[in-house]
Amino acid sequence: MTVALMWEARAVAGRGEDLLAWVRRQEMRKEPVRREVLRAPQDRVLVITWWDAAYDAELPELPEPDGELVARTVHRWRFESVTED
Repeated sequence: MTVALMWEARAVAGRGEDLLAWVRRQEMRKEPVRREVLRAPQDRVLVITWWDAAYDAELPELPEPDGELVARTVHRWRFESVTED
């Protein structure tokens, strides 16, 4: 089974590049199958990691950035792959 973890944060206005740099420096204790970093307007950064694991497996996640870097709490979601019948 493939599980995707999504991590999304919104930087304090004008600090999007700082948040992006912070995300790129974060190392995980275990490497995912794939890791993708995306950005969007309003200084938002999204990280998606894919894992070969069960939906409820304990997986490493990115931490919460310093409060002076983000405008709100990080949003996190977990999804599992589905197959077509």
